[in-house]
Order: sequence, then structure tokens, then C-alpha cells
Amino acid sequence: MSEAVLYVVATPIGNLEDMTPRALRILESVALIAAEDTRHSGRLLSHFNIKTPMIAVHDHNERQQQQKIIEKLQQGSDIALISDAGTPLISDPGFILVREVRAAGFSVVPLPGCCALIAALCASGVPSDRFIFEGFPPAKSQQRLNFFTALAGENRTLVFYESPHRIVDSLKDIVAAFGAGRPVVIARELTKTFETFISGSAAEVLAQVEADPNQRKGEFVVMVEGAPQQDAGLLDPRSSEVLDILLEELSLKQAAALAAKITGVKKKVLYQAALDRK
Repeated sequence: MSEAVLYVVATPIGNLEDMTPRALRILESVALIAAEDTRHSGRLLSHFNIKTPMIAVHDHNERQQQQKIIEKLQQGSDIALISDAGTPLISDPGFILVREVRAAGFSVVPLPGCCALIAALCASGVPSDRFIFEGFPPAKSQQRLNFFTALAGENRTLVFYESPHRIVDSLKDIVAAFGAGRPVVIARELTKTFETFISGSAAEVLAQVEADPNQRKGEFVVMVEGAPQQDAGLLDPRSSEVLDILLEELSLKQAAALAAKITGVKKKVLYQAALDRK
């Protein structure tokens, strides 16, 4: 490994007091900062009086900029990678750059810090021992509904990011895909003045967000409690309905297989449930 290093630096998601001393030291000492948006990051650096030069690295130019960064590393210069807020690469650019820097033989060193999904999860009250992060759901309605439906049988807590102009539509699709009673928590404006957690059934959370325009502002972390473990013959209402409809037209084996694809419930559980119905 060369001695030059690419530092992956987490930055605050709202409250600037969350900036770590180590992050400040690294951003001051490197030769160059690769920032998702230099204008946005410029305000952060100005606040801390950091004058390190910046280069823009975002979704549209990451492949082009990686060679410039590798050349700087080859010259012995340390570089820091930051995103607009939080931990780079988590629903933000950086994966391509990190992969290529490592392939070129340079060290990549993470500086841990703020991450919206972790901050939201640890204060949500939903199970956090097993969870999966799915990033942003698809923007288009049917694709988003299909996306959620495919996850309906997942037993782990599901974590998503969502934007203010799609939060209501996403919650409606969560109700449709996971059921109105599935426990949901949304976290809004984390670490900022109007930080808010709303929890309840999917239907209750949707109703609160629809009723109050203020709850549709800011960036959102959406957490959906995982489906309960399914025992043979014991299905949630939606999975049971899907299975009953398919059994009207298909064999037990075909109905169970197709229902598994639709609901995410294990095929053997659905097959046993189908046998019990017969």
C-alpha cells in the first residue's frame, strides 16, 4: 500500500456540533477534499474556517474524477471524501471511487460519525438487532408499490430514506403492501430544531402526515417493523387473502409458489397453509 490515503469522512446531518475533532483535523490536513456539492460543503468548511481546496465528485462525474484523485494519491497527497451530509456512500456517491482507489493500491480510511439511518433506528423503538437498509424507494408509483410488496414478508426491520415530496405516496404504498396495521416509525429533520419522530400503525402514521403539512417537510428516515415469523397455517391477513385467491385458479403447489413471490412469505409455509385449507 502507498502511504497516501483516501479518508472517508462523515459530516453532520444537521447540528454542526456533531462534527468530530478528528474529522476537523483530517479536513484541515489533507491536500484536497472531494465533495458531493462544493457549494454546500463550502458553507460547512467556512463555518470551521477550513481552507482546503475542493473538487466536486457526484453521481454524474464520479467515474471521470476518479483518475484525477488517483493521480493526486500517486503524487503522495492525502484526500478526504465527504458527502452533503452524513456518511459518504450511504445513499450517496463514493462507491466507485473507493473501489478504484483500493484497486490502485491506496489505503481507504473511514472516519465514523453521523449517519441518518443509524441515528433514526437507535431512537425509534423498533427492533434494531436485525435490520436491512433499502435506500430510497423507486420514484414511480407502480415500481414503488412492487418494491414494497416484495419486502412484505421480510422479518427484519426495514429502513428507507424518503424525500418530502414523496413521503405521503410512499406511506400510502406501505399501507397497501405491508398492511394498515404494520408498525411504522418515521424520523424527520434529525439533529435539527424540528426533529420529529412519528410512530404507530402504518395507517396512523399516514394519517398524521397527511393532516399536518409541517410533517411533510425535511428529509425522512422511514422504518417498518419486520413481519412476524410465520408458522404453518398462520398467515397475516394480506398473505392469507393472496393465497385464497390463487387457490381458486391454481394447484396447491402453483398457488404457494406464486404467493411466495408476491408476499415474501416462505413457500413451504404457504404450501402448508394451503394444505390446511383443503
